[in-house]
Amino acid sequence: MSETGLIRQPAARVFYDGLLAKPRLAHPEGIAIAPDGAIWCGTENGEFIRIAPDGSGSACMGETGGFLLGLCFDAAGYVYACDFIKACIWRLNPRDGTLICFATGPKIPNYPVVDLARNCLYVSDSGGFGLVGPGIWRFDLSTGEGGLWCDHHFTFANGMALAPDGASLMVVETFASRVSRVAIGTDGSAGAVTPVVDGIERLPDGLAFDRAGNLFISCYEPSRVYRLDNSGTLSIFLDDPSAHLMCHPTNIAFRGTTLFTANLGRWHVTAIDTNTTGLDLPLRPEQLLPRSGA
Repeated sequence: MSETGLIRQPAARVFYDGLLAKPRLAHPEGIAIAPDGAIWCGTENGEFIRIAPDGSGSACMGETGGFLLGLCFDAAGYVYACDFIKACIWRLNPRDGTLICFATGPKIPNYPVVDLARNCLYVSDSGGFGLVGPGIWRFDLSTGEGGLWCDHHFTFANGMALAPDGASLMVVETFASRVSRVAIGTDGSAGAVTPVVDGIERLPDGLAFDRAGNLFISCYEPSRVYRLDNSGTLSIFLDDPSAHLMCHPTNIAFRGTTLFTANLGRWHVTAIDTNTTGLDLPLRPEQLLPRSGA
């Protein structure tokens, strides 16, 4: 088969099919890699689903009764999840199943990012479909206290990723078909917001960096993953016109050289073999690259 971007189509496969599983993997949007290598997804029923590292099975680790969007882990192994219906950010302790409402405030909390160097959690607020508004919230990881951090008016702020040097936060603006960069000041404040790439066809959703600083962008529509390289060149990395291998991929996450996608349109997780290595999340302070220009 012909190449799409850097890999051949057969390098992508269904990693875990949860259609007939109990519990069913009900239209996963969020995806994150646990410290033990397990794949975690959230469902439209508010379930935290843990998929075994080898894809051999799954288990429900907790549920909210809402609709889980983005997920992430902190250094202690707690998992944070944005809940669209409950309008809050949950924190789950996988070791004992303790689930708490960690923070509230965003109208549509969409995606969380842990910043260990600043001991905080960033959360994008989508606001509403087709609406333009603020913004990005920030909460203290120790207390859950926080508020609106970046009041820039985004066009449906969605997936995010901390830059490899920790000096900025990349944000998908889905209905602007754009990824923007929010500078982070040395004091932790939100700085200028500038476009990184415009004109993405059509609805970008999730982000993930590799160790070389290339940015991978998943699209809800079409079912596609892009790669934005260090020179600013955007190319198609993997495309699925049939929307079955990937079906409206939302969030993406690296585990080593494998890129995993959640598929909101179906009941499975896709694995894509790459020729690069993803950043291990959350980024520890000692892993941060020197700031650009430093």
